[in-house]
Amino acid sequence: MRQISLREFRTRGEIALKDVPKDEVVLLSGQKGPAWFLIPAQGDLSVGDRELRRVLAKQSLHQHGQWAIEQGLDQSRDEEIDAEIRAVRQSRKNHAK
Repeated sequence: MRQISLREFRTRGEIALKDVPKDEVVLLSGQKGPAWFLIPAQGDLSVGDRELRRVLAKQSLHQHGQWAIEQGLDQSRDEEIDAEIRAVRQSRKNHAK
């Protein structure tokens, strides 16, 4: 995956992408880090779709991981997690009645 700065892409878009193979995903990054992905939309679109879904899933996992750390949830023990799952299931069961 190639990385191109947002500034370069904004000012020289076509030239910035000139040497990128037609099937390669490009990461656009700004001063604050990665910002956008460019996914090729030619050829087999299902390949691009799979790549896009993979990237989105990784981003979501990263965001949730950061949130868990901020909330202190990364310190939860298995017993606490199991107890919370049981409580939610019991609540749903009681609510369904």
